[in-house]
Amino acid sequence: MNNTKFTTDPQKMEEIVSLCKRRGFIFQSADLYGGLNGCWDYGPLGAELKRNLKDYWWRKMVQEREDIVGMDGSILNHQAVLTASGHVGGFSDPMVDCKICKKRYRADQIEPEDLICSEKKQGKKEERLCELTEEKDFNLMFKTKMGASADDNDPNAVAYLRPETAQSIFSQFKNVLDSSRQKIPFGIAQIGKAFRNEINPRNFTFRSREFEQMEIEYFCHPDDALALCDEWLETRLSFYEEIGIPRTQLHVLDVPDGERAHYSAKTYDIEYAFPFGIQELEGVAYRSNYDLTQHKTHSGKPIEYFDEQAGERYLPHVIEPSAGCDRTILALICEAYDQEELTNDKGKVETRTVLRFKPSMAPIKVGIFPLLKKNAEQVKIAKEIERELSAYMNVFYDEAGAVGRRYRRQDEVGTPYCLTIDFDTLGESGDELKNTVTLRHRDSMEQERVAIDELLPKLLKLIK
Repeated sequence: MNNTKFTTDPQKMEEIVSLCKRRGFIFQSADLYGGLNGCWDYGPLGAELKRNLKDYWWRKMVQEREDIVGMDGSILNHQAVLTASGHVGGFSDPMVDCKICKKRYRADQIEPEDLICSEKKQGKKEERLCELTEEKDFNLMFKTKMGASADDNDPNAVAYLRPETAQSIFSQFKNVLDSSRQKIPFGIAQIGKAFRNEINPRNFTFRSREFEQMEIEYFCHPDDALALCDEWLETRLSFYEEIGIPRTQLHVLDVPDGERAHYSAKTYDIEYAFPFGIQELEGVAYRSNYDLTQHKTHSGKPIEYFDEQAGERYLPHVIEPSAGCDRTILALICEAYDQEELTNDKGKVETRTVLRFKPSMAPIKVGIFPLLKKNAEQVKIAKEIERELSAYMNVFYDEAGAVGRRYRRQDEVGTPYCLTIDFDTLGESGDELKNTVTLRHRDSMEQERVAIDELLPKLLKLIK
């Protein structure tokens, strides 16, 4: 993707945020009480979309590979783990305050428009700029105490909400290696929540204080690391294409020396063209053996890998493909969002809002409609189809309003297929169409007749 051709689209982003709340994808956390900044709740459709993404990631990255196993680490992290990793005392962002309006900024991410002070000079109408303090470090970790009788001065009672999922993988490397009988190269995958006390959460769910990661630590011999880093980059780019984000919308940044983490010998950032700008979706980083070395040193325990065939003992190096689940959800919604003008039967131009999700990602796979809710036979058949399909996929039964309006409602939430049970289904136009339904395709809006007993295998193939 060519960065020079990209322009932001604030209006589109506003429309997406509005749709997400209106249709039950994403709500501001504690919205009833004014909202909790940097935290978000996924509604019925958002929860389904997120589950589809995580299930697909797990299937492709773990279940379909022999060299990757999974784990699910605790959210609360031992202080010793994060001391060894360098997070305690070293996990911070530069912060500045406005001396006038008291607003806080992350010093390395200030945009010119951010510096317009919300406090105007007395008696003046013109805008004024913020007066910033000296830069200072702001610790990003959420700290807590463990145990009902924890002493404030007892360092052993201190714990943290994990700032990343990676450290539980590194600290459990030896246990997973021994119990799973894996051999290098192999990976440990994890999907889970992480927490960072961001100075300035922004851009909807993109930068949040509570977020979910989909992460792999892939352990390898140091001689193979750079080649594997490139292989993992290609694997992850292909994954995004499979879920509906084309490569034309992705940008790969080869992070230069001086901008990478101190332990990284190579890092690729996979970025997406959001309406608010080109931002990182995932990092593919070569972390060397920094983390395992730190945990070996701080724990005082041997965690080396012994290669029996080569007669070599060493601490493996690591390639880390780390994706933001919430960021990927937002990218899927932004990529799927579309509006098109259509002319109806009366010659009136209407705007159709549609989410063009890949069927595998769509929260609802099939909408099921009886043509008339007062027709008992149509309703009976529709309910029978609903019961059969719901054992295999998420479906939505709707009998309210005209069929055209029902189609539009399903278009707006990304449902790829709709079924209508009508008078032809009952055989009123002859036996040729009896026990068939109308299958309507979201993107093309084309319709076809499908026999009821052929629906399940056909739909399973379409949504795979």
